[in-house]
Amino acid sequence: MENTEVNKLQSRNTTIIFTSIIGIAANIFLAAFKAFVGFLSRSVAIEMDALNNLSDAASSIITIVGTYLAGKEPDKQHPFGHGRAEYLSALLISMLVIYAGITALIESVKKIIEPVTPDYSRITFIVVLVAVIVKVVLGRYVKSVGIRVNSVSLQNSGNDALMDAVISASTLVAAILYVFTHISVEAYLGAGIAVIIIKAGVDMLKETLSKVLGESVDPEMARDIKATVMSFPQVSGAYDLVLHNYGPDMFNGSLHIEIPDTLSAFELDKLIRDITDKVMKEHEVYLTAIGVYSLNTKNPEAVRVRETVSGIVLSKQYVRQIHGFYYDEKEKSIRFDVVISFDAPDHHKVFDEVISGVREAFPGFDIQAAIDRDFSEN
Repeated sequence: MENTEVNKLQSRNTTIIFTSIIGIAANIFLAAFKAFVGFLSRSVAIEMDALNNLSDAASSIITIVGTYLAGKEPDKQHPFGHGRAEYLSALLISMLVIYAGITALIESVKKIIEPVTPDYSRITFIVVLVAVIVKVVLGRYVKSVGIRVNSVSLQNSGNDALMDAVISASTLVAAILYVFTHISVEAYLGAGIAVIIIKAGVDMLKETLSKVLGESVDPEMARDIKATVMSFPQVSGAYDLVLHNYGPDMFNGSLHIEIPDTLSAFELDKLIRDITDKVMKEHEVYLTAIGVYSLNTKNPEAVRVRETVSGIVLSKQYVRQIHGFYYDEKEKSIRFDVVISFDAPDHHKVFDEVISGVREAFPGFDIQAAIDRDFSEN
């Protein structure tokens, strides 16, 4: 890893840690005040809100630990680094949020079964109002930083803080309602808050699990990388791009390029090195492997055959692309790769139809075809 990349990673980690520390301080402050006011006013909603602030502070601590682990250098056991530790920390955060929500729901249900009359004072309204303001400012700040440094944990923390602001505002409305009508909805509001917390935790868990399992490549990112590869005059096609995510903004990948069959080994070696270097500089993606499809340039008949085969293949439903085509008249062989959409009910059935169509048009030829997947497919 070059010095510039190391400095960028260190700067990103420092930003995440600093932002998380601010979040910890703000949430501990709010939790203490809400717990105190909730105890004095016997407000279960405010007490549950205080518990939620403690879980937010714990989440920030987990974010710091995850960021530290993710920033460790690659080793023998983890040659691609430890970047995915950030996703593991996000999993822990989501489970912590779900636990806090379940605990809050249990306490709220107890208060519904055995009601407690709240006792509001002026300080109650002041503290809740302050909590709303602090959470709005904190949420907007943390979320904006999370977007800027591409940190899922920070973005989730920011969204959670903004949701807390809405919840605190609802608590304030309930308090005002009680003062003027003497109708207490505290326990029910506490239960509602708990349900919202649980849902937020489940959504965070689903989002993070999706990243751990491996999501499809962002189509725009795939197009940009392929465009960079295609900017080299010797490259007539870029296919089979596969990217593996090893943490936020940490990608390794591979692809195939289509080049003239006249390039020497020296020219091909230089081309591959130049492509790898340019993709790394422009997209921060390290191409660990670049495969080669050779393009017929010595046999004019290959152009006609290619057009015929492409027409047959692309006429089949669910076929998105044909590439890697090569026609060997002497050996009587035709080889190509066919990209079949993930929407196809039966990929092998579509593939068999493709092979049958080509064999019918070119009897006696050895048809060497392979199924490909478009990993950037929407």
